[in-house]
Amino acid sequence: MTSLVLALMLHSKKPYVVCIDPGHPSEVGRGTTGKQISELKAVWLVAKQLQKRLEARSITVVLTKSSEQEFVRNKRRAEIANNSKADLFIRLHCDAAAGRGLATYYPDKQGRSGGVTGPKPEVLKRSSIAAHAFHPEAIRVLKGSIPDFGLFTDRKTLVGGKQGALTGSIWSKVPVLLVEMVVLTNPKDEAFIVTTKGQDKMAEALDAGVMKALSALDNATAASLQTVHSAVGSRARRSE
Repeated sequence: MTSLVLALMLHSKKPYVVCIDPGHPSEVGRGTTGKQISELKAVWLVAKQLQKRLEARSITVVLTKSSEQEFVRNKRRAEIANNSKADLFIRLHCDAAAGRGLATYYPDKQGRSGGVTGPKPEVLKRSSIAAHAFHPEAIRVLKGSIPDFGLFTDRKTLVGGKQGALTGSIWSKVPVLLVEMVVLTNPKDEAFIVTTKGQDKMAEALDAGVMKALSALDNATAASLQTVHSAVGSRARRSE
C-alpha cells in the first residue's frame, strides 16, 4: 500500500465537523428585522433545521451559541469553529438591501481586525473552493423559491470593505462562508422565510450546499496529496 493510498484512506474515514454560526446578537448589533420575523429568529430556526439534517448524515455539528438570544462576539464565533477543528464554518444571516435572493460571501484576501491579520492563505484558498461549490448547489435546490443574489467576496460587504475581510473570516483558521439566506426587507423573501415550509426548504438547500463544499474540499486535499506524492516520487527516482 503506497503512502498516498494510505493518506487518502485515512482522510476519507475522518468524520466531518461543521460549525454553524446563527448570526447575531454580536458587537455589530441584533441584525435586521422584517415585518413578520427578525433576522435573529430566522437564522436560529434554519440553523437548528440544518443541524438536524447534517447530524442525520453522522456529521458532527457545533453551534456558536446555545440559544437564540445569546450574545457572542464575531471573534469568539470564529474561535469556536477553530477549536472544533471544523471542516467548514458556515455563518447564517439575512440581508437588508435592494433586490432579493440568497448571497454567499467568502474571504479572498487578508484583512485586519483587533490587531490580527488573517485569514491565512490556505484558509483563503479553501474558503474559495468551498464557496464556489456551495453556492450553485444551494441555488439549484431552492429551484426558484429564492433567486440567486450572487457569489461575492467579503470585500463586497460594509465591514469587509473596510477591514479587507469580515471579522469572522479574519479570525477563522478553517474554511469559512457567510450566507445571506434572504433579503428580509423584501416582502417576497420574508414571506418565504417566515413559514416552516420555507425554513425547511432553506435548510435543505444549505445542507446540499454544505455537502458539495465538503466534497470539493476533499477533492482539493486529494489533489494536493497526489501532487506531493508525485513530487516525492520524482525526487526519489532522480536520486537512484
